[in-house]
Amino acid sequence: MKLSQLEFIVRKFSISGNIVGIRPLGEGLINDTYLVVTEGDGYPDYVLQRVNTKVFPNVEMVMRNIAAVTGHIRKKLMAQGETDLRHHVLEFLPTVEDTSRLYVESDGNFWRVMVFIDHAVTKQEVNEASARAAGLAFGHFQAMLADLPGQLDETIKNFHNMEFRIEQLKQACIEDRAGRFDEPAVQRLLEELGSRAESMTLAERLGREGKLPKRVCHCDTKVNNIMFTEDDKDVLCVIDLDTVMPSFVFSDYGDFLRTAASTAPEDEADFSKIHFRHDVFQAFTEGYLKSAQSFLTLREIQMLPYAVELFPYMQSVRFLWDYLNGDEYWKVKYPSHNLVRAQNQFVLAKRIEEEMTKIRAFITSLQQHS
Repeated sequence: MKLSQLEFIVRKFSISGNIVGIRPLGEGLINDTYLVVTEGDGYPDYVLQRVNTKVFPNVEMVMRNIAAVTGHIRKKLMAQGETDLRHHVLEFLPTVEDTSRLYVESDGNFWRVMVFIDHAVTKQEVNEASARAAGLAFGHFQAMLADLPGQLDETIKNFHNMEFRIEQLKQACIEDRAGRFDEPAVQRLLEELGSRAESMTLAERLGREGKLPKRVCHCDTKVNNIMFTEDDKDVLCVIDLDTVMPSFVFSDYGDFLRTAASTAPEDEADFSKIHFRHDVFQAFTEGYLKSAQSFLTLREIQMLPYAVELFPYMQSVRFLWDYLNGDEYWKVKYPSHNLVRAQNQFVLAKRIEEEMTKIRAFITSLQQHS
């Protein structure tokens, strides 16, 4: 998009300072993001984003959730005496014409602007230190929002609903759009997944029985969704709030470990390279329970080992669903790519299953010392 067009859009928002440059920012795979540089001391820079309506068809709902979450966090920070709000909670700007915080072009593109958090960095690598910091950050995020009044909307319906994902897979088997259902590797994986379906849908059953609450969750817990101070000593805030919605706490705990605690990427075809990283698991869990234990129920804590296994299992189901449907959801580089991904994630789930005694013992030890 031309610079003049981007500048026209930015000026639809209540910014301060003169714009001296606009350039692409980051490596986000979903939204188009730009850094808006302004001139003069005391004026912040800004982040301009075009929201991907294919992923988030109801952008107004997304922004309502974000406004509720950031507003609640801001009130708590102010009550604690925090004066540097800009670095500790995302701030989205209203448009010049109203307070909607969204500008909609005639072609249906949705744009928003937030204040850029300067003197801050994100991380890509997961090690013990960054895993512990991530656990602290996401646990603190959930704790800050544990008393959020009202109910957030579900921006992506049934996103981490295991029963729904299994039903999707069953339907894909019936339809067999790509003619892959009878492949021996598919049948073997279906049998393995099916044998664990009952145990992996425990959360939904407990939720219906009123024994497991929904919480405000981030639902995209990657280490690069946390801002750190430039000296790498402190966490500033959690970012990328588009998927904030009600979910079981397992969404933020289990999904982080699914990627961070695996020794191999999710499309690694050599399954002998897939192992569970106990160093990352232990560091993240220590951080998470330190900041989240204040509001978690005993049942939620006792089910954290279940969450560790749940998310690679769920991702295996989802990859196999897409493979049977003809690779419509995820991009693939070769015909069996999604099948390899599904097998990979199931291998990870089995590795975790084999380590479950050790995983449970560690979480129990943290409870005893709290």
